[in-house]
Amino acid sequence: MPREFAGTFAGRLEVGGLDVARSARGDVAARVGLVFQDPESQLVMDRVDDDVAFGLENRGWPVASMVPAVSTALTEVRLAGLEQRRPNTLSGGEQQRLALAGVLTADPGLLVLDEPTANLDPAGAAALFARLSAIRGARAATMVIVEHRVDLAWPLADRLLVLGRDGRPIDEGPRDEVVARSGPRLIEAGVWLPAEVEAGIRAANGLAGPHVPAPRRGVAAAARDLSCAAAVSFEWERGRRAVDGVDLAVGAGERVALLGRNGSGKSTLGRLLVGLLRPTAGSVTLAGHDPSRVPPADLARLAGYAFQDPEHQFLRARVRDEVELGLRPDERARVPELMDRLGLPLEGFAARSPYTLSGGEQRRLSLATILVRAPRLLVLDEPTFGQDRANHEALVAILRDRVDAGAALVAATHDLGFAAALLDRSVVLSDGCVVADEPTEGLVRVPERLAAYGLGPLS
Repeated sequence: MPREFAGTFAGRLEVGGLDVARSARGDVAARVGLVFQDPESQLVMDRVDDDVAFGLENRGWPVASMVPAVSTALTEVRLAGLEQRRPNTLSGGEQQRLALAGVLTADPGLLVLDEPTANLDPAGAAALFARLSAIRGARAATMVIVEHRVDLAWPLADRLLVLGRDGRPIDEGPRDEVVARSGPRLIEAGVWLPAEVEAGIRAANGLAGPHVPAPRRGVAAAARDLSCAAAVSFEWERGRRAVDGVDLAVGAGERVALLGRNGSGKSTLGRLLVGLLRPTAGSVTLAGHDPSRVPPADLARLAGYAFQDPEHQFLRARVRDEVELGLRPDERARVPELMDRLGLPLEGFAARSPYTLSGGEQRRLSLATILVRAPRLLVLDEPTFGQDRANHEALVAILRDRVDAGAALVAATHDLGFAAALLDRSVVLSDGCVVADEPTEGLVRVPERLAAYGLGPLS
């Protein structure tokens, strides 16, 4: 709602016949279900089932109606059995599904989803769009979906609204008409399109194919000694191991993908590698040290960690202050060029608040605060979410340069295209255990093997 945010609002916005700028919050909320890009920001209760019921309680639903509605919603989003869990112990993808369950229980007439698959594994993303397709077929619900995973969203879309980097419309209208009318402009603007749609546009307009980076040979096993995890286990709660007996060695110049379903232990393992968590059992070393005992100022130049939620690591009120926090003079000199490469030039972003940036911009800012220190180990959790094609390619190029200069890269990701383009080695986790450790190229090109690990096909 316009009055909920700082800024200048112009024009008129109606939902269900209501002028949202003039209507009561409750009246608008009764018509709209909104799933934020950051699901954690809309989780408010201490138990999963209570969080799903929260909206219904505020609408005055009787308990006899709420209980089956909550159960049905949790089953549909594949969270059945987690009713008693604390939401803050769920993975990012599980939190995203929980936020969706809380919205779906009340059957809103308008469903707005902001990057709903950003933190979902491929199987979870496919299940989500199957659920949305069922909703679309069962009732006259209007959906507005902001999504970069276009292969899944495309069949669901009747209309497209394509925005340029300046926030102005490039085109709007029926899906196929927009493609026919503005296809080359969409490619030029870096808009993600399904592979077959983009190929058709390029063929019809005589455009060259997209740039595909040359493959890179892996690093010899003998070099795998920068970061080592030996028989590492970690428990968030007694008896529930998020990481279970993992052995992992990563060397300078290696590019490693951590793959697996939501809740498989990828994020937890990443935090263990940089000392943000101490293992319940086993040991972790970084350049020969226990990273959890290295002084923070020294650790920041040994290892950099990007959280799945970028806002978790922001400390300052302005972008420039955020990226320059704690830098030495030689590091501060790198800031302008790095911010330009990340699409956050200081001329336009220095005075902005990190909290007013888009989700994709926040992700790139969080990466800037790490990359500017040139640490020896980069551990990134979902580094590509919310990025258009141009920023995705720029990020791949920057990370390739850093690894070629000797850094090690470990990225927990559901973006198999990113893994195929940059990450030589894939470590697949399931229930906290390593179930595969092999070259990425051989894994992502075999749909049967991806499906066996719940990873889905390479799009």
